Amino acid sequence: MLGILQFVLLGFLGAVCFVLIKAEGWADLKKFNMIRRLIIGGVVGYLYSVLYSDYSFPNFVMSFVAGYFGVDFIEAIVLKFRKENSS
Repeated sequence: MLGILQFVLLGFLGAVCFVLIKAEGWADLKKFNMIRRLIIGGVVGYLYSVLYSDYSFPNFVMSFVAGYFGVDFIEAIVLKFRKENSS
């Protein structure tokens, strides 16, 4: 259980890092897009813990990276499926 929480926390922290880097001011931090990114970062960290059950240092780092890039990856997949379904 503690391992899963570590993955979720690291995914969330990856999303926090992305939000703090991309935000230009305090108003940007309050936008729905940024809050959505924080929530999805934690979810991506959980999904990473489900897919990789080895609780080691490289997987913790990858959980952080997955939280950082998770939303961009999901949006790219959705756009790809939309393009395939529209043609």
